Amino acid sequence: MQFSKESLFKSSFRAFFVSFSTILGIAVALALGIAALALFADRVKKPEKSELLVSQDADGNRSLLDDSAPVLLKISLHGIIGEGALQTEKIENLLLDAEEEPLKKDRVKGVLLSINTPGGTSSDSDGIFRALKAYKAKHRIPVYVFVDGLCASGGMYISAVADQIYATSSSVVGSIGVLLGPAFNFSKAMEKLGVESVTLTDGKNKDMLNPFRPWKDGEDASLKEIVASDYARFVNHMTTARPRLDKEKLIQVYGAQVFDASKGQELGYVDVAGATYRDALASLAKAAGIEGDKKYQVFEIKATESFVKELLESNHSLLKGRIIHSFETGSLLKPEMSGKMLYLYPGLIQ
Repeated sequence: MQFSKESLFKSSFRAFFVSFSTILGIAVALALGIAALALFADRVKKPEKSELLVSQDADGNRSLLDDSAPVLLKISLHGIIGEGALQTEKIENLLLDAEEEPLKKDRVKGVLLSINTPGGTSSDSDGIFRALKAYKAKHRIPVYVFVDGLCASGGMYISAVADQIYATSSSVVGSIGVLLGPAFNFSKAMEKLGVESVTLTDGKNKDMLNPFRPWKDGEDASLKEIVASDYARFVNHMTTARPRLDKEKLIQVYGAQVFDASKGQELGYVDVAGATYRDALASLAKAAGIEGDKKYQVFEIKATESFVKELLESNHSLLKGRIIHSFETGSLLKPEMSGKMLYLYPGLIQ
């Protein structure tokens, strides 16, 4: 059998066209499916139910008990407050789910907050604290904190809800202070380069701290007042919740420094240093009235993780048709946290 060059070309072209059409069809179907999901997600606003994961108790047991067993609820606060799962609304949703099946009928007898955070926005730190405080008061249960790593600034603010704070020997605590900025001024550099800028405003000081013009004396006065007020509230918040933490020394001596767990215990930041997860859990169980050989269930409650949900997020690169190659250096903060009042360990933005 003989094959002409023309027939070889035609068959190759046909095979290529069929393959290309198949791939194109799959891509179009996928795009339409994602668009439909996005449209549906826009109309349905009800949040997804949280996940309940069976965690070990103080004796290392992870068996699933019947629905009559008392529950100690574990909530992990890991990461930067104000980002991802550590936002007020999302923690509020967790706590609402903790009042539904299978946790109804007052099964939850105590809450253990597992904390490893440098802090974050002051608004979310306060919002999460208030949500936890309300849940604690409503159900009349003890709340304990277990620090495994870092509990700084906003993390300390939230931990003020706890009856007891336990920390591992390697943990670091403290950094009670407020941060806004840094702000930069480029006016001198622009002058040297011959670059000019125009900002149209109406209202006195509407463009305060505009980085493209020389700053005027006192134009940051209102911001300084806000920072000072926020700091005073932070200090009062901590020294009220932690009576052993001396207010005068906190302001004049400790400042926004961080300390290891042992020093933190000495100064009043934590109650027990050199503790383990099981130590904290056993103490919480006792405070909750679960003693002796009585069985109890430990559930960790967390937001449901979904690839589709992540894909539908507005900032996901796949939906924007781009691939991002990046090498993260310096600040770990996302741009949307810029310009916000922060209860944050400053080492994260250096």
